[in-house]
Amino acid sequence: MSAQTSAPTAEAWAEAFAEASNNDTEIQAHGKYFTCSYLLDATDRTYVIQVESGRVTHVTANPGPLDVAYQFAIRASADTWREFGQPVPAPMFHGIWAASFQRDMKLEGDILVLMQNLRCITRQVELLRVVGSPV
Repeated sequence: MSAQTSAPTAEAWAEAFAEASNNDTEIQAHGKYFTCSYLLDATDRTYVIQVESGRVTHVTANPGPLDVAYQFAIRASADTWREFGQPVPAPMFHGIWAASFQRDMKLEGDILVLMQNLRCITRQVELLRVVGSPV
């Protein structure tokens, strides 16, 4: 078995992430009102994830600054996102709150929308352990 030497393309990751999220029973159970758009910023790549009623309807890879509107952003270095994508993340890389308190993760924008959808956002971040790092 060989280790993966590079991350998938931005488009391939976006497709895998949308599929994993849309097929996740926990998100579907909790996500009836999970409707928002957010930016996942991994320094080397950015994604705007659009969700309607718990389903990812579109993921825009590497949008320009005015291409797609979003309500809040989750920003961290590529190294932090790579740690999140590990099957068993190291301490302080297991969730957005731990990483924002102890690492370089920043939560910006309309945090109320983030808090209203926190369980589903948390689950989507946990899915990085399945689909891998966005970078």
